Amino acid sequence: MGLADPWAELSDGPLDHASVDTAMGHGADFAYGLAMAKPNRRVITLNGDGSMLMCLGTLVTMAQYPVENFTMVIVENGTYEVTGNQFVPGFGITDYEKIARGAGLQQVRTLETSDDFDAHIEDHFTAKGPAVYIWRVEQTDQPVPRPKLPIAERTRRLIEALREK
Repeated sequence: MGLADPWAELSDGPLDHASVDTAMGHGADFAYGLAMAKPNRRVITLNGDGSMLMCLGTLVTMAQYPVENFTMVIVENGTYEVTGNQFVPGFGITDYEKIARGAGLQQVRTLETSDDFDAHIEDHFTAKGPAVYIWRVEQTDQPVPRPKLPIAERTRRLIEALREK
C-alpha cells in the first residue's frame, strides 16, 4: 500500500491503480482478481510486506488457481509506510519466499538489490505466472506522496481502460 502512492509519481496512466485509500492489505487480492478476469492482460502488483502479511491467504489462492498473466512484487522494507513507518511484525525473521513456496507457488525469487531487480525486470512482464518476487529495499522516513486523483476517479479510469480491447 505504501508503494501505491509513490508509483503515482512515476506513472499516472489509467491502468495504474493505487488502492491505498480503501483496501489496506488487499492490493494483491484485487490485482489477482483482475488477472483472473482479464487473462489477455499482464497484471503486476507492487505489494508492501505489511500488506502481504495482512493477506497471506492470497498466496494459497494463487497456487490453487494459477494464472499465467500475474506477477506480484512484495517490496520488503519492514515498515507500514502509509500509517507512519511503524515496524511490520516479524521483520527480519519472516521469510516471504519460504511462505510463498510453502503455499505451493513455484515461481518465487528473492531480490536483494536494485541490480537484482533490474536483472529480472523483463521476467515481470513475460514469465509464466503466477510469479512472486520479494524485493528487499531500505527503509525510508520520507513522506509518502499522495495520488493526484481521488480513488473514485482512479477507479473509473481503470474500469474504462479495462473495457478497451
